[in-house]
Amino acid sequence: MDRRTREYLAGRFGDYYRSAEPTRPPAAASREWGHIPWTSGAETTMVRHRSIYDLGDLGDFLRRATPRHVYFSAARYDDPGAGSMDEKGWQGADLVFDLDADHLPGTDPGNASYAEMLADCKNALERLLDLLERDFGFEDATVVFSGGRGYHVHVRDDGVAGLDSAARREIVDYVRAVDLDVAGLIRTRAVGGATRRELRLGGGWGRRTHRRLRAFVEELRSVDEETAKKRLMAFDGIGEGRATTLLGAFVGNESAIENGNVEVGGPGARTLVEALARETVENDSAPIDEPVTTDTRRLIRLPGSLHGGTGLVVRRIDRDALDAFDPLVDAVPERFTRRSVRVEVTDPGGVELNGDRFTLDAGEHSVPECVGVFLMARDRARKVKE
Repeated sequence: MDRRTREYLAGRFGDYYRSAEPTRPPAAASREWGHIPWTSGAETTMVRHRSIYDLGDLGDFLRRATPRHVYFSAARYDDPGAGSMDEKGWQGADLVFDLDADHLPGTDPGNASYAEMLADCKNALERLLDLLERDFGFEDATVVFSGGRGYHVHVRDDGVAGLDSAARREIVDYVRAVDLDVAGLIRTRAVGGATRRELRLGGGWGRRTHRRLRAFVEELRSVDEETAKKRLMAFDGIGEGRATTLLGAFVGNESAIENGNVEVGGPGARTLVEALARETVENDSAPIDEPVTTDTRRLIRLPGSLHGGTGLVVRRIDRDALDAFDPLVDAVPERFTRRSVRVEVTDPGGVELNGDRFTLDAGEHSVPECVGVFLMARDRARKVKE
């Protein structure tokens, strides 16, 4: 990034912070703070090991320093401004989850647009929140658009604050369904002198698979017999005979399905349930970034600050407003929508921002400032004289 572009962005970030009110996290005085300034060269300079008292008034600091990125620690410390981690005195840490659009299975950053990648990431976020709320019972989850490629979720619960990295990795493995024993979701237990195979309904992936099984049986009941058999035979290992047995047992025995009893379905029942379990994992798991969650000293972006790689706001989102949230509209700083700027586009292509779409060739263009800031921050353009 050249000097003119860097100075322009630093100045406009400062203008943004003159009226912005970033959200301080709980226990802000117990957290480490860090930022990345608008330095020249390819090397990134991180300024960290600061307490909120080292910064002074947060608003004044942001207006004065105009940082490119702003962070605070998920952890709380006795002395957050100490120069080494060992000296800080770790008290506990928020449980933080990160979803990055670049790392989603099935999403190709080389072919998908930025808008498409963010939409896929939002779908993954919905799955993550469903897991955190239904399976873990977390009630205090703060959702934040990162300002860049995805979303953060902060869980501030006394029951998880003291977890070490290994315990947090167990949570990651559950959310991502890592090495899930699909066959183990079916247990065998004694009932009236006989044994019976049934789904584990107490919670977790067993309960989720049971929900998928009930929905699948309702699907079978809604179609004619021939269509239902074809639907069953689409699974590997289920031929016409097994399909006939399963259809008669499952469709005609509602109580067995409600109780998770798969014994009535014969040998094909385990095959079907394991296939539905794999579908459940694919549809319900969330591809979170493991190092972010397992790192008990992680720095995370400050809500209300600007992301130096896009010029978008790191935006906290109310849970009931998530469905309607559009990051390429709702995270655009209002201050950057009031005028146009001239830039030289060095990486041509499409841009979708603030409800508009642009296709820009290489060369000079006059564009809405939010578009210009976005392109310059992503090193796709540089500032030219007006």
